[in-house]
Amino acid sequence: MSVSVASLDISTLQQQLRWRRFRDRIVEACLLIAALVAVFTTIAIVVILVTESLPFFRHVSFVDFLTDTMWTPVFAEPRYGILPLVAGTLVTTMVALVLAVPCGTIVAIYLSEFAKPRVRETVKPLLELLSAVPTVVYGYFALLMVTPFLQKIIPGLPGFNMLSPGLVIGIMIIPYVASVSEDAMRAVPNYMREGSYAMGATRYQTAIRVVVPGAFSGIAAAYILGISRAVGETMIVAVAAGLQPNLTWDPTESAATITAFIVQVSLGDLPHGSIGYQSIFAAGLVLMLMTLIFNIGGFLLTRRFREVY
Repeated sequence: MSVSVASLDISTLQQQLRWRRFRDRIVEACLLIAALVAVFTTIAIVVILVTESLPFFRHVSFVDFLTDTMWTPVFAEPRYGILPLVAGTLVTTMVALVLAVPCGTIVAIYLSEFAKPRVRETVKPLLELLSAVPTVVYGYFALLMVTPFLQKIIPGLPGFNMLSPGLVIGIMIIPYVASVSEDAMRAVPNYMREGSYAMGATRYQTAIRVVVPGAFSGIAAAYILGISRAVGETMIVAVAAGLQPNLTWDPTESAATITAFIVQVSLGDLPHGSIGYQSIFAAGLVLMLMTLIFNIGGFLLTRRFREVY
C-alpha cells in the first residue's frame, strides 16, 4: 500500500513538474514575441522609409538633397534641399533643451534628495501629468499665450517663430527628464551618501558631487529621451512655428521643421505618388537618422560613465 502511494506521489510530482515546465515555456515564448514585435516594427519602419525614398532619390540627387539650401517642393521649379527643415528642427530642439535640461535636473535632484516622501508622492504624479496633455493643446498654448507674452519682451517678434514652440516643447519634456533622472538618482546606493556625510559633506554637496555623478548614466539617458521627444514633436511646431522653410539659426524667426512638413504634405497639398509626396519619406528617413545618431551618442555616453562610476 505504501509503495503504491509513493508511486502515486511521484507520478503527481512529475505531472506538476511537466506542467510547470510547459507553463514556463509559454511565458518565455510570449516574452520573446513581445520583444520581437518591437524589433520587427523598427525593421518595418526602416524598410518602408528606404523603399519609399528610393523613387525620390532617382529624381533628386542625394548630394543636392543634403546640401541645397532651398526647400520648395510645390514651386514650378521645385528644389529639395533638406537643410532648412533640419535647421528648424535643430533650433526648436536646442531651445527646448535649454529649458528642459536644467529645470528637469533641478526637479529630479529636489525630489530625490530633498523632498519629503509625502511631497514626492504628490509632486511627481502632478509633474507627469504634463506629458498627458495633448500636443495640439500645447501648440495653441504656444501660439496664443507664449508668443504674445514674448512679443512684449522682444519687440518685433513675428507671430510665428521658433522660440515660442521651443520653450513649450521644453515644458512638455520636463517630466521625461525629471522622472527618469529622479529614478536614476534614487538608484544610487545609500552607502555612497552615507560615506559623503561621514566625510562632513552637506546634503547639497552630496547631491551635486556624489549622487549626480553616480547616476549620470541614467541622467544622460533621460537627456537623450528628451532630445528624441523634442526632435519628433509635430503639432506644437506645426501650429506655432510656421510652415515656411527658412534656413536660419535665429530662434526668433519663423521656420518649418521636418515633422511640420510631413504634416503639411499629408494633408493633401501634393498629389499622392508625386515626387513632392515621396519627399516626405526622404524627410522621415533623415529624421529617423537624426534620432538614431542621438540615441547612439547617448548609449556611448551612458556606457562610458557607467564604467567610470
